[in-house]
Amino acid sequence: MAVWAVGDIQGCFDSLQELLKKIDFNPKIDELWVAGDLVNRGDKSLETLNYLYSIKDSIKVVLGNHDIALIAAYTGIKKSNETIDPILEAPNVDELIHWLRQQPFLHWDFTLGYCMAHAGISPQFDFGMATTHAKRIEKKLQGRNYKAWLKHMYKKSSNKFNAKASSLDIEKYILSSFVAMRFCEDDGCLDFKQKGAPTEYKVLKKGLKPWFACPTRHKSSLKIIFGHWSTLGYYQDSNVLALDTGCLWGRTLTAARIDIKEPLIVSVQCEGKQNLS
Repeated sequence: MAVWAVGDIQGCFDSLQELLKKIDFNPKIDELWVAGDLVNRGDKSLETLNYLYSIKDSIKVVLGNHDIALIAAYTGIKKSNETIDPILEAPNVDELIHWLRQQPFLHWDFTLGYCMAHAGISPQFDFGMATTHAKRIEKKLQGRNYKAWLKHMYKKSSNKFNAKASSLDIEKYILSSFVAMRFCEDDGCLDFKQKGAPTEYKVLKKGLKPWFACPTRHKSSLKIIFGHWSTLGYYQDSNVLALDTGCLWGRTLTAARIDIKEPLIVSVQCEGKQNLS
């Protein structure tokens, strides 16, 4: 048995199949961790979602911002687009969306020594807080009134956790940190506007740091796998493993084998149809 983690797929079904073939992935005996953003923008989002659903017993998924956007489009909160229209028009759309809604925002395995969240874990959260807060918003997304709750989540979020804020404001921060975080200030305040690489001049001028380099960040005994940040690309240190290598943008789709002492990194070249701008 092998355990692999893969970065943002975003509907790049052909690249996913090529990568799984390259790593000799067998869903009958192997396990695949998917770091969120299964769909959207890529031209085979429906095929990707159907395939992952077909092997759901062999995968661990965390939700990303594009997965949340799909659910929001399904409810009418957000507009659809040409890449997710096929999902919304599929005969099994209700089944697929219900399955997505049951997926977590944080997954962990103490034996392997890893946890996974789409954008990472807020610098203000220790691991215990992260698990508690993840369960809180999972319960909301899985609940009967999830549509009304999700509508509130699309309002502007605070950039700092405040335990004295309203329940909805707290949950907006929690959700944003798990699916949309990249940069932070030294005190842990998040910056949701910047999307570039950590080396960009405007980022350095603002004094921003990657969330995992925040000097006040709570440390975790588990190494954090995340995606969401194509301009960062593949990155690894003793605390984190970043796997969004920009498949959608014509770069690569990357997987890491995580059940061995040192991760084995495998990538395939992609034919992304979107341009960075």
